[in-house]
Amino acid sequence: MKNRGIFITATDTGVGKTVCTAVLAALLRSRGIKVGVMKPVTSGCIVIDGKLVSEDAELLKWAAGATAPDGDISPYLLSAPLAPSVSAFLDGVEIRFQTIREAYERLAASHDIVLVEGAGGLMVPLTESLLVSDLILYLGLPAIIIACPNLGTVNHTLMTCFCAQRMGIGLKGIIINNYPECPGEAEQYAPSMIETRSNVPVIGSFPHVVGRHPAAQVGAILEKISGTPLEKALEHLCSSPLPHGTI
Repeated sequence: MKNRGIFITATDTGVGKTVCTAVLAALLRSRGIKVGVMKPVTSGCIVIDGKLVSEDAELLKWAAGATAPDGDISPYLLSAPLAPSVSAFLDGVEIRFQTIREAYERLAASHDIVLVEGAGGLMVPLTESLLVSDLILYLGLPAIIIACPNLGTVNHTLMTCFCAQRMGIGLKGIIINNYPECPGEAEQYAPSMIETRSNVPVIGSFPHVVGRHPAAQVGAILEKISGTPLEKALEHLCSSPLPHGTI
């Protein structure tokens, strides 16, 4: 596979970006693809043995079987569970995009693909003047949007798509996470409404998994999509070039 990178963003925080990114990483790894993973900025880190640890990055490392240095996988670890710009200020940390890009380039040099998970959505402030969307553009990566199935997701997802398109961010597709086994009317109609109005493909939905550790959630999702058209679509999504006209 030719080296490439993909940025994973979402319509909001708490939508399930990390689990979805881990599913993609584990799926590609199972196909013999060397997957790099990166969580450039994590706020709300936990303390283990006196050190800040990103639980999100740990899940991604496990899913990808990553052996790269922690400093490249998670360059910025912040204490407070607040917007990264605020958490960084409280910790006395200056987030520099150049540092993130250098770490990304080291990962890209030794992997077939690098999955970069953002913080929250596109408009989350990373510094006093720069947003997650600015980081995506700075890295020059296309994005996948993770959305939720709930009532209101059409509005949230279309706003995210239109914002990305207006900024010049290439969109590879949308994945709807936590899709219920018995969807209501709003949940049934949302995917087609989003795809039609955004002109961005809805690749498919990851099923809702109840009450499990994140690693177990990843395994359960992989098991449920195994052998389905969605599994093939995800492989193609991560290996195909962007449509003409996008970055």
